[in-house]
Parts: sequence; C-alpha cells; structure tokens
Amino acid sequence: MASKSFKASRSSLSATSDALENQKPPLPPTVTFGRRTSSGRYISYSRDDLDSELGNNEFMNYTVHLPPTPDNQPMDPSISQKVEEQYVSNSLFTGGFNSVTRAHLMDKVIESEANHPQMAGAKGSSCSIPGCDAKVMSDERGVDILPCECDFKICRDCYIDAVKTGGGICPGCKEQYKNTELDELAVDNGRPLPLPPPSRVSKMERRLSLMKSTKSALMRSQTGDFDHNRWLFETRGTYGYGNAIWPKEGNFGNGNGDENSVSDPTELMNRPWRPLTRKLKIPAAILSPYRLIIFVRLAVLVLFLMWRVRNPNKDAIWLWGMSVVCEIWFAFSWLLDQLPKLCPVNRSTDLNVLKEKFETPCPNNPTGKSDLPGIDIFVSTADPEKEPPLVTANTILSILAADYPVEKLSCYVSDDGGALLTFEAMAEAASFANVWVPFCRKHDIEPRNPESYFNLKRDPYKNKVKPDFVKDRRRVKREYDEFKVRINGLPDSIRRRSDAFHAREEIKAMKLQRQNREDEPVEPVKIPKATWMADGTHWPGTWLNSAPEHSRGDHAGIIQVMLKPPSDEPLLGTSDDSNLIDMTDVDIRLPLLVYVSREKRPGYDHNKKAGAMNALVRASAIMSNGPFILNLDCDHYVYNSKAMREGMCFMMDRGGDRLCYVQFPQRFEGIDPSDRYANHNTVFFDVNMRALDGLQGPVYVGTGCLFRRVALYGFDPPRSKEHHSGSGCCGCCFGRRKKKSNPEENRALRMGDSDDDEEMNLSLFPKKFGNSTFLIDSIPVAEFQGRPLADHPAVKNGRPPGALTIPRELLDASIVAEAISVISCWYEDKTEWGQRVGWIYGSVTEDVVTGYRMHNRGWKSVYCVTKRDAFRGTAPINLTDRLHQVLRWATGSVEIFFSRNNALLASSRMKLLQRIAYLNVGIYPFTSIFLIVYCFLPALSLFTGQFIVQSLSVTFLVYLLTITVTLCMLAVLEIKWSGIELEEWWRNEQFWLIGGTSAHLAAVLQGLLKVIAGIEISFTLTSKSGGDDLDDEFADLYIVKWTSLMLPPITIMMVNLIAIAVGVSRTIYSTIPQWSRLLGGVFFSFWVLTHLYPFAKGLMGRRGRTPTIVFVWSGLIAITISLLWVAINPPAGSNQIGGSFQFP
Repeated sequence: MASKSFKASRSSLSATSDALENQKPPLPPTVTFGRRTSSGRYISYSRDDLDSELGNNEFMNYTVHLPPTPDNQPMDPSISQKVEEQYVSNSLFTGGFNSVTRAHLMDKVIESEANHPQMAGAKGSSCSIPGCDAKVMSDERGVDILPCECDFKICRDCYIDAVKTGGGICPGCKEQYKNTELDELAVDNGRPLPLPPPSRVSKMERRLSLMKSTKSALMRSQTGDFDHNRWLFETRGTYGYGNAIWPKEGNFGNGNGDENSVSDPTELMNRPWRPLTRKLKIPAAILSPYRLIIFVRLAVLVLFLMWRVRNPNKDAIWLWGMSVVCEIWFAFSWLLDQLPKLCPVNRSTDLNVLKEKFETPCPNNPTGKSDLPGIDIFVSTADPEKEPPLVTANTILSILAADYPVEKLSCYVSDDGGALLTFEAMAEAASFANVWVPFCRKHDIEPRNPESYFNLKRDPYKNKVKPDFVKDRRRVKREYDEFKVRINGLPDSIRRRSDAFHAREEIKAMKLQRQNREDEPVEPVKIPKATWMADGTHWPGTWLNSAPEHSRGDHAGIIQVMLKPPSDEPLLGTSDDSNLIDMTDVDIRLPLLVYVSREKRPGYDHNKKAGAMNALVRASAIMSNGPFILNLDCDHYVYNSKAMREGMCFMMDRGGDRLCYVQFPQRFEGIDPSDRYANHNTVFFDVNMRALDGLQGPVYVGTGCLFRRVALYGFDPPRSKEHHSGSGCCGCCFGRRKKKSNPEENRALRMGDSDDDEEMNLSLFPKKFGNSTFLIDSIPVAEFQGRPLADHPAVKNGRPPGALTIPRELLDASIVAEAISVISCWYEDKTEWGQRVGWIYGSVTEDVVTGYRMHNRGWKSVYCVTKRDAFRGTAPINLTDRLHQVLRWATGSVEIFFSRNNALLASSRMKLLQRIAYLNVGIYPFTSIFLIVYCFLPALSLFTGQFIVQSLSVTFLVYLLTITVTLCMLAVLEIKWSGIELEEWWRNEQFWLIGGTSAHLAAVLQGLLKVIAGIEISFTLTSKSGGDDLDDEFADLYIVKWTSLMLPPITIMMVNLIAIAVGVSRTIYSTIPQWSRLLGGVFFSFWVLTHLYPFAKGLMGRRGRTPTIVFVWSGLIAITISLLWVAINPPAGSNQIGGSFQFP
C-alpha cells in the first residue's frame, strides 16, 4: 500500500518556545532523524535537537511510513481530526528496532461482522467512486457523512482528492461543494463556553486548561494557579456560563459595571465541605486488649527463652541446642510479623459526595459534566494456552461496562506473547461489548462479567423492575453463548485459514516457477508457513509455526485501536429493530480499547511482566495519559462496577495527592468450600493488609491496584520535606514533630532518590524517561490532572473545579506512531525505566519491590475494602500449582533480602513499623530452615527417648500453656477486628507449615544459588482455569502432579509416624517407662501431623487414586530411615547392623 513519510508534531515544555513555534511555518513532512549507536541501533531525535549537528556523519535518516493524513489539507480541522481518528482506529500499527513504522489499513479484523461504529473494521457504506472500495466517512453513530446535498457517497481519501485537486467539485452532481464543514454542531445553551485563549498560549497550557494571570499575586489561589473565581469577582467579568459568580438575568455581558449585576457570593462560600473518605478506627474494647496481649506474650517469650537457655538438657545437649536456636528464631519471626499489626484501621468511602463534587451541576460546571480524572486500565496476558482467551475476554468486558465516565476510561491489553489468537479474541470481545455494555447499563447488572453473571446461583430477576428485562436477558444470553463458541473456535479457525492461504501461496509460487523455467523440472517450493489475519495478510506477531521475526521472543511491536475514543457527549441509543435489545435512553458509547504487543528481539532482556507493564505505561501516556492507572491480571475481573469510583474517593480527598496507590484486596472464585490450601489467603488480605493501612500503607500485591501515574514515574510526593521530619516512627502510635510548612505544593514534580531541593530540571528528563518528547510533555499534564479539587483551604496542591471537563485530544497517526516507538525493545536503553521509573526490574516479585520503592520515597498507600468485592479472580486449587505459586513468591522475597531493596537499607522517609513489615517480607522464607529442623525434633526425641527439656517440669508447662493461650487470644481478637473466620485462620496456620517445609526451603536454596553462583531463577506462569469442566467444578483439586517440592513434607510425615510407633513400643515394653518424655514427643509429633493433614489429603487424590510414585517414595523413605536408625542405635548385645540375625 502507499506510504508516506511524516514528522510527528511535538509540543514543547517551554511556553516561550511553544509560542515562538506557533509563529513559524510548519516544517515539511519529510523525515525525522536518528542517531546510530555503537551497537548499530538507531535512536530517533526530533529535528530541533539536531539542527546544529546535521553535518555529522553519525546521524542517519530514520523514516516512518504511514498512510497519507489530512493534516496539511484544506479541510476543516475538527472534521479532519475525527476522520483521521476513524482511519487510525482501522489501522494496525507495527514497527520497532531498526525498522519502519507502518500502518496497515484493515477492513476486516475478525471473521464475524463488527457492528459498533467505534470498533475497528466496523461495517459501513462503500465509496461510490469507481475502483475505490474504501469505507464512507461516518460519525459517532456510524451514520454516513455525506458532504454534498446530492448524498453522493464518498470516502475520506476521495473527498480530499476532490477538494485538493478537483477544485472542490462533487464527483456525483458535478456541483461545487457548498460547505466543507461536515459536522456542524448546534451550540447547546447549557454548555459552558470556553474562555477566549490568549494570542500566544502554549499547547501545554491549553491542555492544562490554565491561564497565566497578569494581575497581582493576590489573585492566585492556594494551588499557585490563576484563580478564575476571584478574577471574576474583582473584575465583574463574565464570559458565558461557567462563571463562579453568576450574573443576574438581563445583565449578561453588558459590561456596564453595575454593582447589582453580580449576585451575592455568600451562598457559595458558606457551603459545608464534606470529606470523601473516613477512617474507621477499631473499637478500643478490641484493640487495647489486643495490644496488651502482644506485649504480654512478648514478655513471656523473653522469660521462656531465658529459662530455656539457663536450663539445658544435659542428657541430650544436641537436641536442646537445636530446639533453643529454632525457638529464638521463631520468637524473632513472630515479633516481625506482629509489630506492624499494632495499628489496624478500617476505611469507608462516600460515593454520594464524590458524585456531588465531580458530577453535579455547579457554578464551575453548570452542565454537570464529569470532572473526574481519567483512568488507564492495564490487562496483562502472555500465553493464550495457559491463560484462556475467554477468561481474558470476560475481564475486558467487565472493564468496558464499569460504572465510570466513558470518555475518562481507557483499557490497554498487553499481549506479551504476540499471539493472533489473543488479538482476535479481543476483537470478538469488542464486538460483543456492543450488546453487553448497554445491557449492563440499562438493567444495572452486577457482576458485569458475562461468564460469572450467567452462572450465578441466585435469582437473576431479583430487584429488576423493567418489564423487558426477561426478554433482554434471554437474548443477550443466547448472544453470549454464540460468542463463546466463536472464541473457543478461534484456534481451529486461525489454523484452517492459515493453511488455506499457505496452500494458495504455494500454488502461486509454483506457477511463477513454471513460467520462469519452461523446460526445466519444477522443484518443490518451500515457503515459510505464516499465520494469516482475517483480511488476508500476514500477522506481524508470533506465528503458529515459528519463523525469524515471528516467534515469541522475536517479533515487531503492534498497536491496534480496537475501539476508538468515544465522543465527548453521551450517545443515546434508539429502539431500532436491528438492535438486539431496546437501547432507548441508554448511553451506547464504549471506552477506548487498545491492543498492545511490545516489540521483542533476541539479545534483549525483556524483563517479563514488569517490562510489559512499563511498555503500557509509556504507550498509554502518549495515547490517553490518564493520571491514574489500574492494573489487573487477565483472570481478575471487575466484580463491583463502582470499584474505580471507590478508589478515586481516596485519591481525590484531602491529602490524596500524597497517595501513590490504592490497593484492593484479592478475592477468588472457584475455590473448594473447605479452602484446603488457604487459597483465599484471608489472613494476609484482611489482617496484615488492614494493619499496614494504619502505618504507611499496604504493600502492592500485583493486581487490583490503582496507581498515581507520577508516583510510578519516580517522583517524590508533594510536600515531602514537610512530612519528612519525624517520619521514622509509627505516626499512629508516636507523636511527630511539626515542621514549619514550606510552599512545596508547587514542587510536585521532584524526582525521587535525589537530595536536591530544587525542582527537577526538565532537560534531564530524556535521560530518565527516554527521548520521546510526547512522553515527557505528558508528565506535567498527568500530575496536574491527578490533583484533588481545591474546594477547601485545607486542600493543598489542588486544581480548580471544572478543569477536567474539556474533551480529550483526538487520536492521529503521529500519536500512535510515537506509541509504537516507545514500546520498541531499544527504548529503555540508557534510561531509568525499571531502575527508578515504572515497575522495578530484577525480581520475580516485581510488585512488592515497586511498592517498596514508592514507600521509600515517602509516598503513602491506602487499602480499600469495599462492601461488594471490587475484583475477583481465580487461584490454583491444585496442590502442585499452589506450591509453585508460593515458591515464586518466596523466591522473590529472598531476592529482595539480598538486594538493595532490603528494608534494612531503607531511607528515613519510611516509618519504623513499615520498615519492619518490609523486613519481614524478605526474611520469612528463611524460617523454613528452622521449621524443618523443628518438625524433625519430635521424631528424634521419640527415637532417642530424650526430650528438648530435662523433664516436663511445672515451669516448662506453665510457660508452654501461657504462650499457647496468648496465641489463641490474639487469634480470637484478630478475628474480631478483621472479620475473618476461625476456620480461615486455622487453614492459614496449616498451609504456613506446608509451604514452610516445601516451597520456602526451595526458594531459599534458589535465592542462594542466584546470589552465590549467579544462576538465574526461571519464572513459571501460573495457569488460569478456563472453567470448561462442567462435570466437577473442583476437578483440579484431586489431580496429583508429582513435584520435588513434596519430598520434605512426605519425609516429615513418614518420620514422625514411624517415630510415634517406635516411641510407644519402646515405652510399653521398657522396664521403667518414661511416660513424660513419650507424651512430650507424641504431642509435638501430632502437632506437626495435624498441620500437614491437608497435604496428606491432597496426596490421596480422588477416591484413593494415589499415584504409584507416592507409595514408592514413601516406602523408600521409610526403609531408609529404619535402616539408618538400626545402624545408629543397634539392638542390645550386638555391634553390627541387624543385631544377632545371620543369613543361613
């Protein structure tokens, strides 16, 4: 196809330079330049950066090929932008390292028909120009835009040609086009009229919706920005609707300066300020005893350990020594885990106040248009075989149907495998969203994941009042069943299509060979077996049969706008018979949906999930630049459609500008009722995380987290110096010295990890963020738009109300081409991405490290527990999968402990108890060493007839009883203030021992190998269940898959069972039975076996179908231990193995 070079227009950070730039004629759209590095790669620069260096031979041309755009055509700008956006949404953009960026126009994305006008490849009328089969220009509803009164259908390119070269003559009626303004929109009287922009305003100021004041400094608000309200009050200025001080009727814009022309502003100043969130403290009747018992148990542990050290068992000093060392470590580990729990809190939000402040008509927003900031939602997937596309598609549908302003929501799907299967599954999801999203909005559906909704085990008709709900639900259910059939049939469809096209290509090649070799024998033609898209072209990503530049680790970067940005105003549906359901008075717009597959090339470390997330951060900054980012795993869907509003309550509340992220708890579906392997993890999510919320905030757990974009960029929080003093202690437990406040709210963009008090020099940004000026320009915009409302004097670093009601910029080819460049494999070279910016590299648990870095810079986080679960996902219920998942988490913790992210090296900005919590994150796997030793001690005690103490004295029993009772009391009180159940607490205790004796030990060994020998740790992707097994929902629970992680727990169980038998038999048949020692050993052995009971049950499989290998290993271990014991302690009267037994 025809391609054309272009130069992407970039805005300058400097207002002066931008103003001067507006006076210059536009540069010719020829080429942009790039620098060739020593490794042979090309790094692009803007032309302005190289004006003084064009003569250097080191610089070479870097050309970007794209279809012709109407930027320089005599077409109305608003129309050309809308048409260009439609054109961009129908194009597949590819590019990357040392290659051109191309836009491939796709008239067909999926085999089925695309109905929604926002969707790529949407159906439409064909151009009437002979020989042209392009689509006619259309508006937001998909209605044809016909520029001539004769209704001659013409496409974008033909219309441009007619205006540019045809003299503006309509090809149909041969008359002159009367009006090139194709989209005249009547001005709504209720819509605020914009301020007339100053003559030389910069692009950045226009995007921020700000004006620089020429008045005195008294006219500025506490934000440091121009105070519109005060200016209007002092000057009696009126510029249309939207004034903070309303002009009285009949005097609008008369300019006579009459005092009575402005109404009294007192009613505006007397409105009470209401917070968006509240902190609900734990009742003192629960929290005070809880804290008291912690200190009591700590004192008892200290006294007990002192007594143990002073009273050794001289008969078995080795047994006593091992037990004392283990007990000291257990006490230390318990202290690290318990101290951060001193200050638990609960929080609540007020969605009514959020709606009142941001979506209710007011003087600054008379139409009530949403003033909420934008949110970019990231969904990550890597392998369609382990992460079924149907699961990912349902997650996408739940996001598109979320209850948040449509124009403020954007969804980015990261396909790190570059699979055509995922691409077409997302396109099918976008097509089905045309029905599903209006259905959810019309009938207020919860949850908005179709798979979960249609599988609900409750009455679906409860609280549904609209008479057509039953009919609509039945139709949508039938459509969803067909959608599932299409998704599940995609692998075969792609394979058959590719085989057909491949056969056609082979036939063409053979015909061509016969033509070139008329008399020579024809040899078989070998053509690489490509993977083909629905429009009959090669898929630029990973092929089913790997080939150079088309494999999982070697393919171009891909961006496809599946759903183009919605219109700024609501688009209400109609009762058209062609629609599946009646959409009258239902907003049918869909959020922006973008498919992204970053470039991968051999020889580059792509940094797994963290690298994919950083690529999405950069691409989204250029395309939508939402000031907040919500990241979800492909199997975690939106269960509460208002979850994003709940998180925004914290970000937009007073002091919310110092929050780096809002973490939601992870909730899971498809787990067996008994929760055998503690998959719900409620002790962590409802106890530990609530406790951390009372300190500096919860840790980041990888999904269900709403980030502030500038916090991910590595900046310090606002007013960081003011909050730095005395922050080393727990603010909820100890006082903090107040420091005189400095006006630091104007220094919100200070780079993290720097001691410089001055603002960050913007000229250094390319070294940190890369050389994309689009990306750099977006940073201050995101920072401003993420500020809370300045609606109260106590709100610092706020923004004026109504600043975010302006429409977002339309997409054009240069924006998407820039997004392609920032997801290329070379973009992060010599930048701070992955080191201080974005998701941090170097650990398999990049989530914990990323959150740690933010807390280390002084940011705070918040834990948002909603009444209705915010998100739900799946967890592995199979024992082997669960152990491998825990192994990955523990391995990441060991990596953290041996890295610069160790909490012992944290800055003074991190609170003391928060530092202890992070220290425990890095240390807890090492407990496995002592735990395994301690689990063998009861068996050794029974084998030898000795015990860890000389005798079961009253002192020992009192200490043991006190420690046990206080532990139980703490558990009961934790259950009280956290809301978990006793069974969940007990399951957590059981799996703590199971994981500690298996996965945690392996993690310590792997971590030591990496630190000492440099052996890298492989990352195993956790399989997601597709939910296709209809016979048994919990079939995975009974599958036994052998893994070496099972060896230590099996050994512990066998040794303790044998030891109990040996100990009981010895005591019974001995002349002087030592019952006290037997009881002590048997009690602790039963304690170990009780904790390992779920593990033993998992080995048995379903109905006794135990794999043979389990019996083999058990028998070998039992025989080995028996022979070992006979060798160590042979029977009396013999010095050789086997005693007096002799072979015949």
